[in-house]
Amino acid sequence: MKDFLKFTFATVTGIIISSVILFVLSIVTLFGILSTSDTETVVKKNSVMVLDLNGTLVERTQEDALGILSQLVNDDSNTYGLDDILSSIKKAKENEDIKGIYLQASSLSCSYASLQEIRNALLDFKESGKFIIAYGDGYTQGLYYLSSVADKIMLNPQGMIEWRGLASSPIFYKDLLQKLGVEMQIFKVGTYKSAVEPFTSTEMSPANREQVTAFIQSIWGQITTGVSASRNLTVDSLNAYADRMLMFYPAEASVKTGLADTLVYRNDVRNYLKKLVKIGEDDKLSMLSLNDMINVKKNTPKDKSGNIVAVYYASGEITDHPSSAASEDGIVGTKVIQDLRKLKDDDDIKAVVLRVNSPGGSAFASEQIWHAVKELKSKKPVIVSMGDYAASGGYYISCIADTIVAEPTTLTGSIGIFGMIPNLKGLTDKIGLTYDVVKTNKFADFGTLMRPFNNDEKVLLQMMIAQGYDTFVSRCAEGRGMTKEGIEKIAEGRVWTGEAAKELGLVDVLGGIDKALEIAVGKAGIDSYTVIPYPQKKDFLSSLLDSQPTNYVESQLIKSNLGEYYQQFGLLKNIKEQSMIQARIPFDLNMK
Repeated sequence: MKDFLKFTFATVTGIIISSVILFVLSIVTLFGILSTSDTETVVKKNSVMVLDLNGTLVERTQEDALGILSQLVNDDSNTYGLDDILSSIKKAKENEDIKGIYLQASSLSCSYASLQEIRNALLDFKESGKFIIAYGDGYTQGLYYLSSVADKIMLNPQGMIEWRGLASSPIFYKDLLQKLGVEMQIFKVGTYKSAVEPFTSTEMSPANREQVTAFIQSIWGQITTGVSASRNLTVDSLNAYADRMLMFYPAEASVKTGLADTLVYRNDVRNYLKKLVKIGEDDKLSMLSLNDMINVKKNTPKDKSGNIVAVYYASGEITDHPSSAASEDGIVGTKVIQDLRKLKDDDDIKAVVLRVNSPGGSAFASEQIWHAVKELKSKKPVIVSMGDYAASGGYYISCIADTIVAEPTTLTGSIGIFGMIPNLKGLTDKIGLTYDVVKTNKFADFGTLMRPFNNDEKVLLQMMIAQGYDTFVSRCAEGRGMTKEGIEKIAEGRVWTGEAAKELGLVDVLGGIDKALEIAVGKAGIDSYTVIPYPQKKDFLSSLLDSQPTNYVESQLIKSNLGEYYQQFGLLKNIKEQSMIQARIPFDLNMK
């Protein structure tokens, strides 16, 4: 027994010591990776920038301590910042030693507005006379749209090009909720305000079908027009190829139709690139990844004027307070207001580009941010640059800006609000819970989930929604210099593409963040300036101290299993934390 205890103690001690050593080694390795990531990249002659797109695109990346630790074990998940990609393409254009860009298309989770912005940056890059070569084992439709700008599109002999058109397929939960005994009580203004439909219907309403048809046709028109110009194919031919579903045909069919130029295996692409940069097959090809390009020094000299043009990133769902579960990587009203006030009071900041990529959220928080943007505008020019979405609450916080810039494929508008409160009486009846109340006044138990709203309560809620909608319309009318009647004709919760919104007066200029910066500089009347992004990114140590492992496990494990349905799950899971009145578009507007 004594020997057994001695052996057991030695084993446990060994495990503890080994774990400590492994932990220390992991931290040392991690800090080693971080220190090298900040080292300036030296660009060798005849280099090629590699844009390997396989992961998820966000507006800009943040230091994620737990995420970096996870990637040490599993490097399959990549997150790219749109800001990093755009700046890297610009640096590649300006650097004489970088001869071209190699696009390696795999799978990128993002919307078409972001793809369009990257595509336009690549078209600008081509004006330098440098080459762009694209290769894919299989092209997703979005990445084919992006890659179509290339001088040569290469496809694996056993690969395929997804080219089939766009579809939007919302999921409806009404019958499921009914079986559970849950009733969603809806209060809204806006015929086209379809965010509540998945919880109250089993199919699209005629109005929703009308708006979805209009915006996916508009986006598809942008895609086919762009590919048509780059590949010298007619739009009619591209639609005919989509109807054939060429991805199920041998790869040779993609070459015959002109969608691809040649069939080649991945290993042979490097030799082709060597020929383009005019080095021998036995010579080493210098290839710069996105991480390398991030640390390439810009050619532009350092500005000494002290003038700053701020780019403030407002991305994600709009929430009231940081305690909201949905606000981990979203737009928190209280924080944004504080940040904008600092930008207003900083005399070195001569103009602000407000980069909005949001489907909306809390109507109350949207109103508070609107007021903060208005105050900021009273001191200096404010230009909004819209990303994938700037709709409902996202449009609310944008409408007061001096100028609104959007991509043609941006989804915006959706001027309308709603309230959605569950009634759990059916569920409690099923599981045997009962409810009783003692109260001093008529509405003392208002808002309980254990019973449906009565008529008086419904009247109050609908009155509140109507007042909120009237305020929203008034804000849009003031910001856009239109009458309330004019806004109401294009409001009603309807979603528009940036292309349509410009025709309606909801957007001023079509373009990306560079166009917004150009306008901001012009309105500020400055020649020399430095562009600085806000809010400031957290460093690794701050991220590590702020990280909550439970939130990380949820966001990674649950999100990876639920995929596109994670957002709907989040809405149901956190419904008690949601603001009662919402100004947002549906979760399911992503198109395939």
